[in-house]
Amino acid sequence: MTIFNVLTLIGGLCLFLFGMNIMGQALERRAGPGLRNMLERMTTGKLSGFLTGCGITAVIQSSSATTVMVVGFVNSGLMTLKQAINVIMGSNVGTTITAWILSLSGVSSDSIWVQLLKPSSFVPVIAFLGIILFMFVGKGKHRDTGMILLGFATLMFGMETMSSSVSGLADIPAFRQLFLLFENPLLGVLAGAVLTAIIQSSSASVGILQALAMTGQVSYGAAIPIIMGDSIGTCVTALLSSVGAKKEAKRAAMAHLCFNVIGAAVWITVFCVVRALLHPVLLSAPASLLGIAVANTMFKVLSTALLLPMSGLLEKLVTWLVPDKGADSEGAAPELDERLLATPSLALSRCREKAVELAHEAETALDNSLLMVTGISGGKDDPAFAKAGEAMAKNVLEAEERTDLLEDALDSFLVKLSMKDISDEDNEWITALLKISGDYERIADHGINLLEAAQRMQMANLAYTEEAQRELETITAAVREVMSLSMKAFGEQDMTAASKVEPLEQVVDQLKETLRNNHIKRMKTGKCSMEAGIIWADILTDLERISDHCSNIAGCIMDLQDHNMNIHESQRYQKKYDEQFKQKFSEYQAEYGLQS
Repeated sequence: MTIFNVLTLIGGLCLFLFGMNIMGQALERRAGPGLRNMLERMTTGKLSGFLTGCGITAVIQSSSATTVMVVGFVNSGLMTLKQAINVIMGSNVGTTITAWILSLSGVSSDSIWVQLLKPSSFVPVIAFLGIILFMFVGKGKHRDTGMILLGFATLMFGMETMSSSVSGLADIPAFRQLFLLFENPLLGVLAGAVLTAIIQSSSASVGILQALAMTGQVSYGAAIPIIMGDSIGTCVTALLSSVGAKKEAKRAAMAHLCFNVIGAAVWITVFCVVRALLHPVLLSAPASLLGIAVANTMFKVLSTALLLPMSGLLEKLVTWLVPDKGADSEGAAPELDERLLATPSLALSRCREKAVELAHEAETALDNSLLMVTGISGGKDDPAFAKAGEAMAKNVLEAEERTDLLEDALDSFLVKLSMKDISDEDNEWITALLKISGDYERIADHGINLLEAAQRMQMANLAYTEEAQRELETITAAVREVMSLSMKAFGEQDMTAASKVEPLEQVVDQLKETLRNNHIKRMKTGKCSMEAGIIWADILTDLERISDHCSNIAGCIMDLQDHNMNIHESQRYQKKYDEQFKQKFSEYQAEYGLQS
């Protein structure tokens, strides 16, 4: 083996790891909604959690990525430790699919149909289809499909390159002696653990082992302990990701380590006993690519079969290993855990959940501020109302503060997420969420303005006339409805509700002008004071701007459906050409007293 063989081996390894990485990322983008649905359907049941972990890992081709994602979910409170343990066990089985794919390199037969299964036969076709989809067909899902095919082709080409570069090792006695050393189970486990810890991928380390096995110098007696060590080495990624996390997240990472260590310890003991008592000839036979894939899968399945029924005991073990240190030592849970960035489609799903939470906080701030405005402006001096007013004011302030915190966390996280390799559809959602979170935060700010207006009325002992009070109740009812429609449009992706927002927003604009003119007339006749009139104008301005923000939110949702993030252009088109808009506008005018 020459220096050029070594360089070829390094190049093949780089291509192999790169292909695995880009294929996994493209698979994740392509199956993003499917991954979210799998997590939504997940329950606390052992089997469902196991199947979820197995399925997700089979899709993204990385148990390390799945486990890091699980640690992030536990840290964010999205998943319990019990659920996490079941998912982690499933991820260990799901990651074995890569070895089965790579085992195709070992297919050999004179039959043309069997020859077609060899990567050298079909990889060029896959690469050709991939480059066409990637460069010429279009964007979005077609481009991601092209990336999947190109990633797979690169992975298989790297595997073939590694295999050809190490073929000369078969004639080197030192290489044979090295793998004879690994037939010592402890050394084999240690070698597998160290290799996997370095490259942080058990799938890749098993692939490297398969490439070396093509020399014919790797026996099953050496391969099996290395495979068991791989499962321990892959825990390094999750342990690193848990640094600085809450204790539950640390327990999830520790559960991953304990599961793999216990599984390896039990089955390496069984392996040693079988070898000592039965001396099976198979252990001395050269390992094949298919045989390594089978051994890898059997080890992971047997470990799961052993420990899945005892997941409750495993939970108690990690709770003992990572004990409670007091309620105040953990600190507050992060709004959005950056560990989720490892899986962009699921991170985006979490962002949408937090944006909906932000929207509800803004709605709380608005509802309570409107109650204050319509109550105090009517001159209510009931002590019971005053006490209720204190509670409502507190609700407004707390909700507005919460929206500020949520928007800051969401915007920062979304910017980081936008830098990831994501699909066009996910990128559109990021843009929309950045806009929508800003609109809801501003709605909460206007809630504070309305609260302050009500408090100014109360402190100055001002009250509006019965006519003004009726007008105020009319426009606040319209604003409540436009807010409700925008919430339904955003939270439920309801296009019918979204289409109703803009016509109602136009009616609120008209109401503002009509009510402002009516109040000017009342001030001229002395029915209302100048000070009360100034506060009245401020209230109307805040209400009108709230409806503007609701219009922006609904416009974003409608543009998302059309994949056209140009809100103002869409709104102009809707007002000019949409007959449904004109009909709803007339209906809302009549409902809120702007038509006779």
